[in-house]
Amino acid sequence: MSNIDIGISDADRKAVAGSLGRLLADSYTLYLQTHNFHWNVTGPQFRELHLMFEEHYTELALAVDEIAERIRTLGEPAPGTYKAFAQLSSIAEVDGIPEASEMVAILTRGHEQVVKTCREALVPAQEAGDESSVALISDRMRIHEKTAWMLRAMQ
Repeated sequence: MSNIDIGISDADRKAVAGSLGRLLADSYTLYLQTHNFHWNVTGPQFRELHLMFEEHYTELALAVDEIAERIRTLGEPAPGTYKAFAQLSSIAEVDGIPEASEMVAILTRGHEQVVKTCREALVPAQEAGDESSVALISDRMRIHEKTAWMLRAMQ
């Protein structure tokens, strides 16, 4: 690949891509948890939660692609294995199949964690003057804040 000359230094591109890699790992882990819960939810709220979780994981599936492509745009490889995601993610794995209400609580915490990861990722992007990454991160933060609010309203 030829040299990248988009007005962001190599060091800044690497720093931004690194923070986006952590956002990608958190987003993919949350995607996987949400999809798992979609498949396995039971109880009186089954239909409502099953459909809501599908909306959430569908949105997350698009998000992980967008984040990974931004990392590639910055000239860095995007993490893409379970091993890499496990090392980078700040969202803990869930053992077993929790009750529906616990699924909602777990996903609420997951979305809140992604918001925190977004806040951390904003710093190097802003310092680099990387408005494209700032916009992506800000959009992700807004979506996760709203989703966490909606999940909290169910508890």
